[in-house]
Amino acid sequence: GTFIGVWAALLLLTAALAGLSHVGLRAAVWGLLTITPIKAGLVLYFFMHLKYEDPLLKGVLFTALATLLIFLVLLFSDVAFA
Repeated sequence: GTFIGVWAALLLLTAALAGLSHVGLRAAVWGLLTITPIKAGLVLYFFMHLKYEDPLLKGVLFTALATLLIFLVLLFSDVAFA
């Protein structure tokens, strides 16, 4: 039951992304940057069984994703003010 609910949520989020392709570019980019990590988190947590892993592995993954987020923020700030 849980997997079907997560699958349905992923389908709804995919439909939302497809709907965002018909709006303005700025809204589409912010939608992609918001919805895509949510979808990736659902896949990681449920379908790749991160839910059942040790806290150490979750911490390592969180650290890697936080580092990636920092680099993306720095990239976007550089592009915005260049």
